[in-house]
Amino acid sequence: MEFLNHPLISLSDQRVLTLGQLLLGIGLLLLTWFGSLWFSRLMASKILTRTRLNQDNRAVIQRVIFFAMLIFITMAVLTYMNIPLTAFAFISGAVAIGVGFGARNIIENFLSGWILMSERPIRIGDVIDLDGNLGTVVSIGHRSTLVKRMDGAHIVVPNSQILESRLINWTLIDPHIRTVIRVGVAYGTHTSDVSRILLDVAQKHSYVLNQPEPIVVFDDFGDSALQFDLYIWVSVTGGKELRVIRSDLRHAIDDAFKASGIVIAFPQQDVHLRVIEQSINKGDS
Repeated sequence: MEFLNHPLISLSDQRVLTLGQLLLGIGLLLLTWFGSLWFSRLMASKILTRTRLNQDNRAVIQRVIFFAMLIFITMAVLTYMNIPLTAFAFISGAVAIGVGFGARNIIENFLSGWILMSERPIRIGDVIDLDGNLGTVVSIGHRSTLVKRMDGAHIVVPNSQILESRLINWTLIDPHIRTVIRVGVAYGTHTSDVSRILLDVAQKHSYVLNQPEPIVVFDDFGDSALQFDLYIWVSVTGGKELRVIRSDLRHAIDDAFKASGIVIAFPQQDVHLRVIEQSINKGDS
Protein backbone atom coordinates (compact mmCIF):
# COMPACT_ATOMS: atom_id res chain seq x y z
CA MET A 1 0.00 0.00 0.00
CA GLU A 2 2.88 2.36 0.74
CA PHE A 3 4.22 1.63 -2.74
CA LEU A 4 0.87 2.34 -4.39
CA ASN A 5 0.34 5.49 -2.31
CA HIS A 6 3.70 6.89 -3.34
CA PRO A 7 3.07 10.41 -4.72
CA LEU A 8 4.13 11.00 -8.30
CA ILE A 9 2.78 14.43 -9.27
CA SER A 10 1.67 17.33 -7.11
CA LEU A 11 -1.75 18.66 -8.14
CA SER A 12 -3.58 21.81 -7.21
CA ASP A 13 -5.31 22.22 -3.84
CA GLN A 14 -2.51 20.30 -2.13
CA ARG A 15 -3.48 17.07 -3.84
CA VAL A 16 -1.10 14.56 -5.28
CA LEU A 17 -1.37 11.86 -7.94
CA THR A 18 -0.28 8.54 -6.50
CA LEU A 19 1.05 5.51 -8.32
CA GLY A 20 -2.11 3.55 -7.47
CA GLN A 21 -4.31 6.22 -9.01
CA LEU A 22 -2.18 6.25 -12.13
CA LEU A 23 -2.35 2.48 -12.53
CA LEU A 24 -6.10 2.52 -11.89
CA GLY A 25 -6.55 5.25 -14.47
CA ILE A 26 -4.55 3.31 -17.06
CA GLY A 27 -6.61 0.18 -16.39
CA LEU A 28 -9.87 2.09 -16.70
CA LEU A 29 -8.71 3.68 -19.94
CA LEU A 30 -7.89 0.27 -21.40
CA LEU A 31 -11.31 -1.01 -20.39
CA THR A 32 -12.83 2.13 -21.90
CA TRP A 33 -11.02 1.49 -25.21
CA PHE A 34 -12.15 -2.11 -25.55
CA GLY A 35 -15.63 -1.34 -24.24
CA SER A 36 -16.11 1.48 -26.75
CA LEU A 37 -14.85 -0.74 -29.54
CA TRP A 38 -17.22 -3.56 -28.54
CA PHE A 39 -20.22 -1.24 -28.20
CA SER A 40 -19.62 0.46 -31.58
CA ARG A 41 -19.36 -2.91 -33.32
CA LEU A 42 -22.51 -4.08 -31.55
CA MET A 43 -24.38 -0.99 -32.73
CA ALA A 44 -23.17 -1.50 -36.30
CA SER A 45 -24.05 -5.20 -36.44
CA LYS A 46 -27.34 -5.23 -34.53
CA ILE A 47 -28.97 -1.85 -35.15
CA LEU A 48 -27.39 -0.10 -38.14
CA THR A 49 -27.74 -3.19 -40.33
CA ARG A 50 -31.53 -2.90 -40.00
CA THR A 51 -31.53 0.60 -41.50
CA ARG A 52 -31.33 1.54 -45.16
CA LEU A 53 -27.82 2.94 -44.77
CA ASN A 54 -25.18 1.43 -47.01
CA GLN A 55 -22.09 -0.26 -45.65
CA ASP A 56 -19.92 2.82 -46.10
CA ASN A 57 -22.21 5.09 -44.05
CA ARG A 58 -22.51 2.45 -41.34
CA ALA A 59 -18.71 2.39 -41.05
CA VAL A 60 -18.62 6.18 -40.58
CA ILE A 61 -21.30 6.07 -37.87
CA GLN A 62 -19.51 3.20 -36.13
CA ARG A 63 -16.29 5.20 -36.02
CA VAL A 64 -18.04 8.31 -34.65
CA ILE A 65 -19.74 6.24 -31.93
CA PHE A 66 -16.42 4.69 -30.95
CA PHE A 67 -14.57 7.98 -30.49
CA ALA A 68 -17.52 9.73 -28.84
CA MET A 69 -17.81 6.97 -26.24
CA LEU A 70 -14.06 6.90 -25.74
CA ILE A 71 -13.88 10.63 -25.03
CA PHE A 72 -16.99 10.67 -22.83
CA ILE A 73 -15.99 7.74 -20.64
CA THR A 74 -12.40 8.99 -20.35
CA MET A 75 -13.63 12.35 -19.07
CA ALA A 76 -15.97 10.58 -16.64
CA VAL A 77 -13.13 8.41 -15.29
CA LEU A 78 -10.87 11.41 -14.75
CA THR A 79 -13.68 13.30 -13.00
CA TYR A 80 -14.44 10.30 -10.76
CA MET A 81 -10.80 10.06 -9.75
CA ASN A 82 -10.59 13.82 -9.12
CA ILE A 83 -7.74 14.10 -11.60
CA PRO A 84 -7.65 17.41 -13.51
CA LEU A 85 -6.60 17.44 -17.13
CA THR A 86 -3.61 19.59 -16.24
CA ALA A 87 -2.10 16.54 -14.60
CA PHE A 88 -1.51 15.07 -18.03
CA ALA A 89 0.34 18.05 -19.40
CA PHE A 90 3.57 16.06 -19.37
CA ILE A 91 1.90 13.34 -21.45
CA SER A 92 0.81 15.85 -24.08
CA GLY A 93 4.38 17.12 -24.27
CA ALA A 94 5.72 13.62 -24.79
CA VAL A 95 3.08 12.95 -27.44
CA ALA A 96 4.04 16.17 -29.23
CA ILE A 97 7.69 15.11 -29.29
CA GLY A 98 6.71 11.65 -30.58
CA VAL A 99 4.60 13.17 -33.33
CA GLY A 100 7.46 15.42 -34.36
CA PHE A 101 10.00 12.60 -34.62
CA GLY A 102 8.26 9.36 -35.48
CA ALA A 103 4.48 9.58 -35.70
CA ARG A 104 4.09 11.94 -38.66
CA ASN A 105 3.10 9.17 -41.07
CA ILE A 106 0.65 7.68 -38.57
CA ILE A 107 -1.11 11.01 -38.05
CA GLU A 108 -1.09 11.67 -41.79
CA ASN A 109 -2.69 8.31 -42.57
CA PHE A 110 -5.18 8.77 -39.72
CA LEU A 111 -6.35 12.15 -41.04
CA SER A 112 -6.39 10.78 -44.59
CA GLY A 113 -8.74 8.03 -43.43
CA TRP A 114 -11.22 10.61 -42.15
CA ILE A 115 -10.93 12.53 -45.42
CA LEU A 116 -11.68 9.36 -47.37
CA MET A 117 -14.74 8.67 -45.24
CA SER A 118 -16.05 12.26 -45.50
CA GLU A 119 -15.31 13.12 -49.15
CA ARG A 120 -15.93 9.50 -50.27
CA PRO A 121 -13.74 9.31 -53.39
CA ILE A 122 -13.85 5.58 -52.70
CA ARG A 123 -16.42 3.54 -50.82
CA ILE A 124 -16.59 0.04 -49.44
CA GLY A 125 -17.41 -2.26 -52.33
CA ASP A 126 -16.05 0.04 -55.06
CA VAL A 127 -13.93 -1.44 -57.84
CA ILE A 128 -10.74 0.61 -58.14
CA ASP A 129 -7.53 0.53 -60.13
CA LEU A 130 -4.53 1.64 -58.07
CA ASP A 131 -1.15 1.54 -59.84
CA GLY A 132 -2.30 -1.29 -62.09
CA ASN A 133 -3.89 -3.29 -59.25
CA LEU A 134 -7.58 -3.84 -59.99
CA GLY A 135 -9.60 -4.84 -56.96
CA THR A 136 -12.51 -4.21 -54.60
CA VAL A 137 -12.39 -2.00 -51.50
CA VAL A 138 -13.01 -4.25 -48.49
CA SER A 139 -12.60 -1.78 -45.62
CA ILE A 140 -11.36 1.74 -44.86
CA GLY A 141 -9.54 1.75 -41.53
CA HIS A 142 -7.96 4.42 -39.34
CA ARG A 143 -4.53 4.00 -40.93
CA SER A 144 -4.93 1.96 -44.11
CA THR A 145 -7.42 0.69 -46.67
CA LEU A 146 -7.82 -3.00 -47.48
CA VAL A 147 -8.24 -3.84 -51.18
CA LYS A 148 -8.96 -7.33 -52.51
CA ARG A 149 -7.48 -7.84 -55.96
CA MET A 150 -9.24 -9.81 -58.67
CA ASP A 151 -6.82 -12.69 -58.16
CA GLY A 152 -7.85 -12.99 -54.50
CA ALA A 153 -4.81 -11.32 -52.92
CA HIS A 154 -5.39 -8.58 -50.33
CA ILE A 155 -3.42 -5.33 -50.48
CA VAL A 156 -3.01 -3.02 -47.48
CA VAL A 157 -2.69 0.53 -48.85
CA PRO A 158 -1.88 3.53 -46.58
CA ASN A 159 -4.68 6.08 -46.67
CA SER A 160 -2.34 8.93 -47.60
CA GLN A 161 -1.15 7.00 -50.66
CA ILE A 162 -4.71 6.71 -51.93
CA LEU A 163 -5.21 10.48 -51.72
CA GLU A 164 -1.88 11.29 -53.35
CA SER A 165 -1.95 8.76 -56.23
CA ARG A 166 -3.95 8.78 -59.45
CA LEU A 167 -6.70 6.31 -58.67
CA ILE A 168 -9.37 5.04 -61.06
CA ASN A 169 -12.72 4.32 -59.42
CA TRP A 170 -14.80 2.26 -61.85
CA THR A 171 -17.95 2.42 -59.72
CA LEU A 172 -17.88 5.99 -58.34
CA ILE A 173 -20.89 7.13 -60.41
CA ASP A 174 -22.27 3.84 -61.75
CA PRO A 175 -21.03 0.22 -61.95
CA HIS A 176 -21.00 0.08 -65.77
CA ILE A 177 -17.75 -0.53 -67.65
CA ARG A 178 -17.16 -0.49 -71.39
CA THR A 179 -14.83 -3.02 -72.92
CA VAL A 180 -13.88 -3.95 -76.48
CA ILE A 181 -13.31 -7.20 -78.36
CA ARG A 182 -11.26 -6.93 -81.56
CA VAL A 183 -11.49 -9.52 -84.33
CA GLY A 184 -10.08 -9.70 -87.84
CA VAL A 185 -11.68 -11.54 -90.76
CA ALA A 186 -10.27 -12.51 -94.14
CA TYR A 187 -10.49 -10.19 -97.12
CA GLY A 188 -13.53 -10.91 -99.29
CA THR A 189 -15.87 -11.41 -96.33
CA HIS A 190 -19.14 -9.46 -96.39
CA THR A 191 -18.65 -6.77 -93.75
CA SER A 192 -22.37 -6.42 -93.07
CA ASP A 193 -22.57 -10.12 -92.14
CA VAL A 194 -19.69 -9.71 -89.70
CA SER A 195 -21.37 -6.75 -87.99
CA ARG A 196 -24.68 -8.60 -87.75
CA ILE A 197 -23.10 -11.71 -86.20
CA LEU A 198 -21.09 -9.71 -83.66
CA LEU A 199 -24.17 -7.78 -82.51
CA ASP A 200 -26.21 -10.98 -82.31
CA VAL A 201 -23.58 -12.70 -80.15
CA ALA A 202 -23.33 -9.69 -77.81
CA GLN A 203 -27.09 -9.35 -77.38
CA LYS A 204 -27.49 -13.02 -76.49
CA HIS A 205 -24.95 -12.86 -73.64
CA SER A 206 -26.69 -12.48 -70.29
CA TYR A 207 -24.04 -10.20 -68.77
CA VAL A 208 -23.92 -7.70 -71.65
CA LEU A 209 -26.12 -4.67 -71.01
CA ASN A 210 -28.75 -3.59 -73.50
CA GLN A 211 -28.41 0.04 -72.44
CA PRO A 212 -25.99 1.37 -73.55
CA GLU A 213 -26.40 -1.02 -76.48
CA PRO A 214 -23.47 -2.89 -78.09
CA ILE A 215 -21.78 -1.22 -81.05
CA VAL A 216 -19.73 -2.73 -83.89
CA VAL A 217 -17.13 -0.52 -85.57
CA PHE A 218 -15.40 -1.44 -88.83
CA ASP A 219 -12.07 -0.15 -87.65
CA ASP A 220 -9.57 -0.54 -90.49
CA PHE A 221 -8.29 -2.38 -93.54
CA GLY A 222 -5.42 -4.23 -91.92
CA ASP A 223 -2.39 -5.79 -93.56
CA SER A 224 -3.87 -9.26 -93.39
CA ALA A 225 -7.45 -8.78 -92.20
CA LEU A 226 -10.53 -6.60 -92.04
CA GLN A 227 -10.52 -5.38 -88.44
CA PHE A 228 -13.75 -5.02 -86.42
CA ASP A 229 -14.24 -3.77 -82.85
CA LEU A 230 -17.19 -4.91 -80.71
CA TYR A 231 -17.89 -2.41 -77.90
CA ILE A 232 -20.02 -3.70 -75.05
CA TRP A 233 -21.06 -2.47 -71.61
CA VAL A 234 -21.09 -4.75 -68.57
CA SER A 235 -21.72 -4.28 -64.87
CA VAL A 236 -18.83 -4.95 -62.50
CA THR A 237 -21.37 -5.91 -59.83
CA GLY A 238 -22.90 -8.59 -62.04
CA GLY A 239 -20.95 -11.35 -60.33
CA LYS A 240 -18.70 -12.34 -63.24
CA GLU A 241 -15.18 -11.15 -63.96
CA LEU A 242 -14.70 -8.95 -67.01
CA ARG A 243 -12.07 -11.09 -68.68
CA VAL A 244 -14.30 -14.17 -68.27
CA ILE A 245 -17.10 -12.34 -70.09
CA ARG A 246 -14.72 -11.45 -72.91
CA SER A 247 -13.62 -15.08 -73.08
CA ASP A 248 -17.23 -16.27 -73.36
CA LEU A 249 -17.89 -13.82 -76.17
CA ARG A 250 -14.78 -14.90 -78.09
CA HIS A 251 -15.92 -18.54 -77.90
CA ALA A 252 -19.38 -17.58 -79.14
CA ILE A 253 -17.94 -15.42 -81.96
CA ASP A 254 -15.68 -18.24 -83.13
CA ASP A 255 -18.61 -20.70 -83.21
CA ALA A 256 -20.85 -18.23 -85.05
CA PHE A 257 -18.16 -17.47 -87.65
CA LYS A 258 -17.59 -21.17 -88.30
CA ALA A 259 -21.31 -21.74 -88.75
CA SER A 260 -21.49 -18.88 -91.26
CA GLY A 261 -18.35 -19.82 -93.15
CA ILE A 262 -16.45 -16.69 -92.07
CA VAL A 263 -12.69 -17.17 -91.68
CA ILE A 264 -10.84 -15.41 -88.88
CA ALA A 265 -7.75 -14.00 -90.52
CA PHE A 266 -4.20 -14.68 -89.44
CA PRO A 267 -0.96 -12.87 -90.37
CA GLN A 268 0.22 -13.92 -93.84
CA GLN A 269 2.37 -12.67 -96.68
CA ASP A 270 2.21 -13.32 -100.42
CA VAL A 271 5.58 -13.77 -102.13
CA HIS A 272 5.72 -13.20 -105.91
CA LEU A 273 8.64 -14.72 -107.83
CA ARG A 274 9.65 -13.30 -111.17
CA VAL A 275 11.70 -15.68 -113.33
CA ILE A 276 13.89 -14.07 -115.96
CA GLU A 277 15.16 -16.39 -118.69
CA GLN A 278 18.62 -15.65 -120.01
CA SER A 279 20.12 -17.21 -123.10
CA ILE A 280 23.73 -18.09 -122.88
CA ASN A 281 25.72 -18.38 -126.04
CA LYS A 282 27.70 -21.51 -126.34
CA GLY A 283 30.70 -19.60 -127.39
CA ASP A 284 30.75 -17.43 -124.30
CA SER A 285 33.07 -18.48 -121.56
